[in-house]
Order: sequence, then structure tokens, then C-alpha cells
Amino acid sequence: MDPVAKAAELRRQIEHHDYRYYVLNEPEISDSEYDRLFRELKNLEEAHPEVRTPDSPTQRVGTPPIEGFEQHRHLIPMLSLDNAFGHDELRDFDQRIKRVLESEDEVEYFVELKFDGASISLTYENGVLVIATTRGDGTTGENVTHNARTVRGIPLRLRGDLPGRIEIRGEVLMFKEVFAELNRGKAEKGEQLFANPRNAAAGGLRQLDSRLTAARKLNFYTYGVGAVELDTRRFADSQSGILSRLRGLGFATRPEARVLNGIEAVIEYVDQIQTLRPSLPFGIDGAVIKVNSLDTQETLGFTARGPRWATAYKFAAEQAFTKLNNIFTQVGRTGAVTPVADLEPVVVGGVTVTRATLHNYEDLGRKDVRPGDIVIVQRAGDVIPEVVGPVLDKRTEELPVPVAPTECPECGTALFQKPGEVILRCPNKHCPAQISAKIRHFVSRGAMDIEGLGEKLIDRFLELNFISDLPSIYRLKDYREELIGLEKLGEQSVDNLLEAIEASKTQSLDRFVFGLGIRFVGDRGAKDLAKEFRSLDRLLAATYEDLIAIPDVGPRTAAEVEEWLQDPANQGLVEDLRKCGVTPTEPEGPTSDQFAGQTFVFTGKLERFAREAAEELVMKMGGKAAGSVSKATTYVVAGPGAGSKLAKAEQLGVAVLTEEDFLAMLPEGSL
Repeated sequence: MDPVAKAAELRRQIEHHDYRYYVLNEPEISDSEYDRLFRELKNLEEAHPEVRTPDSPTQRVGTPPIEGFEQHRHLIPMLSLDNAFGHDELRDFDQRIKRVLESEDEVEYFVELKFDGASISLTYENGVLVIATTRGDGTTGENVTHNARTVRGIPLRLRGDLPGRIEIRGEVLMFKEVFAELNRGKAEKGEQLFANPRNAAAGGLRQLDSRLTAARKLNFYTYGVGAVELDTRRFADSQSGILSRLRGLGFATRPEARVLNGIEAVIEYVDQIQTLRPSLPFGIDGAVIKVNSLDTQETLGFTARGPRWATAYKFAAEQAFTKLNNIFTQVGRTGAVTPVADLEPVVVGGVTVTRATLHNYEDLGRKDVRPGDIVIVQRAGDVIPEVVGPVLDKRTEELPVPVAPTECPECGTALFQKPGEVILRCPNKHCPAQISAKIRHFVSRGAMDIEGLGEKLIDRFLELNFISDLPSIYRLKDYREELIGLEKLGEQSVDNLLEAIEASKTQSLDRFVFGLGIRFVGDRGAKDLAKEFRSLDRLLAATYEDLIAIPDVGPRTAAEVEEWLQDPANQGLVEDLRKCGVTPTEPEGPTSDQFAGQTFVFTGKLERFAREAAEELVMKMGGKAAGSVSKATTYVVAGPGAGSKLAKAEQLGVAVLTEEDFLAMLPEGSL
């Protein structure tokens, strides 16, 4: 047999056995026989490189690192689902659907597991995988195709003939067994452990070196489709039909998915799923309920947040019992002093927990939690471990009552409480714990995004006096030779770090503002401030009146930002950063006064724009773009699925435009 035909036959056999193993869970051959076929194909491709194809199974094992991730816009947005937290909320969801349909007939639903992993969108053209994208902000994600190719549950080529283009949606997961094995290996090497399988899976997808992704042994389950642009008849007429077709194309689905008639049957089944939860090989945090008929889905449409025809039923956080060894005090970047529980290791929701939050000392006293207690631990929202309270029946002796500190445990400064707050605070801006936390926040991905400067390295540099505050980060280049001499820091690593620090000097204004760590200013608030003031100088000169006039900025945030801006220490911090060469990139200013004095709110689904692009266009034309509707709003631009914002506009008498109306207002050549 000639090499081309032989390679094609080997690929066909391997793809067949992948399907039997990963989709049907019915392997026909042993692992050693599978490995023999794989090695034979790999050796053939090495001897005859011309027979290697991009969708060959050998291309799953990983490729050399790439420089970074490109952005990719989804053909159809990956929308969020509303949450339901109890049986009554599921019944409310059912009643809303019946009201829209104007029918009291029982609705047919499709119920599936809510996977606790990383969402991904796979685009196939003529049956071949061409791009894989993370969810991102729902509209735009990161191109992780090189990593997705290493996930064996993702077909590189679909089974059967499927001409045209289609987006497949699903979840990349790490099985609990793989997660435990991975953390055992990291523990043996003295490395920091992964917090949970979800983080390990999401991090695996974002490796620049796909060989590292392959080593994480990730898996994939599909749950639906996005855009369908096929040269065939309709892909399916129901949600269950979509999953059936996807299974036939080579994707793994879960047998727990069910079609059920009526909400009471759904309620009964989601309770069954919750009992199955601990025995599943991967993590779930609930169930997803969708109207089964695609025609009915189309009739129901969308709200501003997501589809009316689907909801996510969130399970209560899993709980466990363990011993509270001690309570220690933690100091955050804003000076907040909070109690933290040191626990005997316990598995909660598939994650080994050794520490958990106790929120604040007032809450600690109310719960009467004491060192030595057997306590109930849960993961709040299935993410943050927290101590629910003690098991008083297990308290067989008098235990010491914890007392709130009066001095900072890190610097000895007297603590204080702001009026109306329960949190104790350290006012010392030179407190080493605050400095460490502030630096970690400043360099984080959502802020200045200085890759390579992690928590351990920050603490090491602080200990060696290489850094002492935010500006000192930009003076690390003066210690290049000393850094190279440190253990585990070679010349290339140091130069990469210094390059990342240098590149961050021109980070966008909103990321810089977020990185400053002003209380109550998250990433969205930082974007609002950057869009409003458009330069660092104008922001620094802002008054309370300027701030409170910004849509979505409330009195508490405005007061906190003004206080921060007027603090001489903070003014000196910004000036020192500027002296180090930090010059945040300002948003582009208005190019015309077409919309001067006008405020727009966009809601629902837009066909021609991503919402952020539409808002940017308004601002370039001298107008304002707000996130909420008020009497100051000039226009609400409403697309399909517009919900509460449209209702409020109608209530306030604000003019409502369609997307076509908005386009008609734009001057020629502005798009």
C-alpha cells in the first residue's frame, strides 16, 4: 500500500477507535493496540512528511509555543443564562414561558448537566475544525485552536458529510481522577497546587505551549450549537435533536440528558441529578433546563442577558465537616483585616480545602466559631470556601473565644472601623501585607497584565528589597544582574519579565485605573471612568460632582474615588509612576459633535455591532454611552431580546430606536 493510502487508513482506524472510546464508551481494542496504531501512523508521517494532514490524530500531542492569543469574534454570541436557586424559581421560569406563549399546556423541556469547566466554541468548515475559541466576554474570545487540537474529545474532522460552516458549543473538563493525579505530581515537586478542576481546565486551554495542554488530559462534552450555515436541510428541530446529531458527528454527550414534559417532572429529575453529583467523574454545579422545541425557542426570544427559553438551576454548595485548627488574621490590599480559618484538609465539591473565609470578626462572633471546633465548610457559589458554623454537639470542652485584634498583625498599627462598616482596617499604607496585595492586584491580568510576576516572586522581591511599592516595579531593570543570579530565574526569564514590565507602561487607561485598586472600582467602573474623563489628568482633577454625574456611578463609589484622588499619598503614587515612564494609553477622543449632549443606552441583540463597538462609536461622535436608563437618557437603542431597560425607557418616556433607526442617524462614511 502506498504511503498516502496507508496513512489515510491508519487515520480512519484511529478516528474510529477514538469515537468508540470517547463518545460511545465502548472500546473495541486494548490501549496497547491503540498505541501501536498511533505509533505506526506517527512513524509513517515522519518518514513521509507529505502524507501528514492538519487533522491527523498525531497533531493532538502539542506543538511548540506561540507568541500570544488572537481575538476571535463568535458568529453568534455565547450568552449567559439566568439562574434559578430553588423549586419555586423553576416554577416561576415555567410560568414566564407560558405567559409569553399564552398557553397553559405543559411545556416539553430538555434537561442536561451544568458542567463545571471552561466553555469553548468550535467552528467547523466542511467538517474540518478550523478554529476554537474561549467564551471570553460572550461576543469575543481567544483563539485557542492549537490547544483544542490536543483535547481528544474534540474531533478534528466530523464523522459523515457536513458541508458548510457550524459552531459547536461545549465544555472542556478535567476529570476528578486526572486532577488528583496532577496535584499529586505538583505536590511532589513542591509546586503550588491547582485550586480545582475547573481552574486547571481553563488554565490548560490558555497555555501558549500546547504540549502543556496535552499533558493535562482534558476532555470535552458538547451541549449545543451556535451559528449553523450548512448546505443541507435544517440541522435539527429540537434541543434533543441537536444533541443526537452532534453525537452522530463524533461528539461525546452525557446519558443524563433527558426530555421531560412539564416543570414538575423537571423538578423531580434535577433533584435526582443532585444525588448523582458526587459519583460523577467530573464536577457539575447544577442542571440546565431548555425548552426542547427550537420553534418555541424562537418564539420566546431573548432578554438583554440571555435566552428566555433556558435557565440554569444552581445546586446548593456542597458541605463537609472538618476540624478548625486555628484562626489567623489576613490583611488585604485595602487594609481590610479579616479572620481566616485554618482547617484540617477536607474535600468539598471535589476540591481539597485547608483554608476558608470567616468574613469578618462580627460574623465570627455571631456564629460562635472557635479553634478546636468541628465546623461545617461549604464552597460559596461552589467557588470560595467558607465556614458556615460549628457543630455544637461535637464541642465537648470549653474552647477559647476568638478576640478581634486591635493592632495590625503585620505592622502593629492600631486598627479602626469606618462608620457603618463591620470590617476592621489597617490605616498604614506602608503595611507590608497591603503592599504585597496591592502589587499582586496591580500586575494581574485584568490590570497592567505583567506576565511572569506572580505571588511567590513578588514576595521574594519584597523580602530582598528589590521592590517596595508599585513604582519600584519599573525600577527592577536596575537589578537585572542580581535577578539573573537568583535560584530558578535564568537570563531569559528575567529578560521576559523586564520586557513585560516595560510593555505595561502604555497599558490602557481603564486597566491602569483598575490596577490602582480604588475601593468599589471594579473593571467595569474603571472603564466608565476612563470613557468619561479620557485622560489621567482629567480624572485626577475630578470632583464628587463630576463623578456622581456619570451613569452607573453611585454616591458611595463617587465619595470613595474622590477621597482616593484627594489623598496626597495617592497623588504622589501616580506622580512616581509617571516619573517611571508609565503613560496609560488614552481612549480615542470624539471625532465629531454629531451626538454632543446626547446619552445612548444599547439593549438587546444588535446585528451590525457588538455593544461595546456601538458605544465607542457614540463617544467618538461626542455623545455618552450609559449602562442603565434614567431621565438623563436621550435614546434607548433596542434590539431583539430587549428586556428591563426597554421597559424602563417606556416608563420614563425615553425615545426608543431600532438598530436601523440608529444607523440612519450616523453620518455617511462613519462606519
